[in-house]
Amino acid sequence: MGVAVSDWTLAKAVAQQGQLGVVSGTALDIVLARRLELGDLDGSSRRALAAFPIPGVADRILDKYYIEGGKTETERFTQKPMVSHRPSQTLNELLVASNFVEVWLAKEGHTGVIGINYLEKLQPPTLASIYGSMLAEVDYVLMGAGIPRAIPGILDKFSIGEPAEMRLDVKGAERDDDFVMSFDPAAIAKGRIVELKRPKFLAIITSDVLAKMLATKASGYVDGFIVEMPSAGGHNAPPRGKMQLTEVGEPIYGERDVPNFEKIAAIGRPFWLAGGFATADGLRDAQAVGAVGVQIGTAFAYCEESGFPSELKMRVLAMSRAGDAHVKTDALASPTGFPFKVLQLEQTLSDEAAYLKRKRVCDLGYLRTAYKRENGKIGWRCPSEPIDEFLEKGGTIEETVGRKCVCNALCATIGLAQIQADGSVEGDLVTSGDDVATIARFLPEGAATYSAAHVIATILGEEASDAGATHSAQSIV
Repeated sequence: MGVAVSDWTLAKAVAQQGQLGVVSGTALDIVLARRLELGDLDGSSRRALAAFPIPGVADRILDKYYIEGGKTETERFTQKPMVSHRPSQTLNELLVASNFVEVWLAKEGHTGVIGINYLEKLQPPTLASIYGSMLAEVDYVLMGAGIPRAIPGILDKFSIGEPAEMRLDVKGAERDDDFVMSFDPAAIAKGRIVELKRPKFLAIITSDVLAKMLATKASGYVDGFIVEMPSAGGHNAPPRGKMQLTEVGEPIYGERDVPNFEKIAAIGRPFWLAGGFATADGLRDAQAVGAVGVQIGTAFAYCEESGFPSELKMRVLAMSRAGDAHVKTDALASPTGFPFKVLQLEQTLSDEAAYLKRKRVCDLGYLRTAYKRENGKIGWRCPSEPIDEFLEKGGTIEETVGRKCVCNALCATIGLAQIQADGSVEGDLVTSGDDVATIARFLPEGAATYSAAHVIATILGEEASDAGATHSAQSIV
């Protein structure tokens, strides 16, 4: 659902209904820093930082980012260091602490189950982020947008306090190149943290072939799978085979892209279905093919507890009610090269005029690609950065066409828009699954909003007051 839409408030609400509530692990370092710069008006971030178990880290973060009462509307957010394969101690501390904060808040005050979702394509912050979530005793780690073969072994190592490595995908690397990132818990924890709970790992996949490979060749045990359909929001896997597009630039999916549920079930691990299953019939259909439940995203994105601003939720719900909510599976928008679901919404970067008006800048860098420079060292580039800079780094002009700064746009969508040096404010971009077209169906009669509990009750066919009583982990936000 993007950056901090599935935030700790939403995940907590889902977990308190007896389901698995999942926070988004994307860009949590910038989310925490900017929440503090806005004054942390409800005190939640500071409350969680006070519980951070490694002395000194929280104080350093607060000294750098916290502004009592919040910054003014015209002030820029502090420029945070961009993530890379060689993060500084300061950046690692922010990554660890921010992931701890989000999970800790999601778990605060109840005994429900909380997970965190990461993108395999977004590699540089992964190790420190996972460790931070484990410090907060996260129950599940989910990962997709790539092949997360290394993650189970990393969880194993961190659980016993050992350092871990992760191979870095580098464009132009040769067979004998060995580019890796590493993280040593001792460098952060100063020897104070030794053993941690090993969370369960769920791989987000699109095919039975990938499921079988991960079950047999991953670095450790894969506890289950989320099987995602092309109708799900955010990044989608590209179609298998040669990419073919519709007249409006959407990827064409075919029979080869339909997972073989029988083969996935035969692996013997629990699995959930994602993308278009947010109905009672959808849940029954999933269970009929062997799934233990369903993952729900878009329905929760527009509920009262999500991280979207209320005005945006009301606007989209009105569009859905009127039959005007439409999502484009944009083959070009994301600099990752993965198709990306974009809600077509005026005054956002889905509008071609707004997109062309924006001056290109790359100052967050989460979706940059590592490449091998002529001197053999690693460089970083992004098809959404200024075109001249991208070309100087060996990129091609074709790669820049239609690319959007997803990093800045998704932050803007949740009210954390940067004010650039020229005074312009970063525009927003809304990602949703195809289900947004009918999301107004969750509105109770005469109501303008709906709750996470109502979503769960509707799907389970129960009253909201007891929706989570006997159906643990059937809905994953």
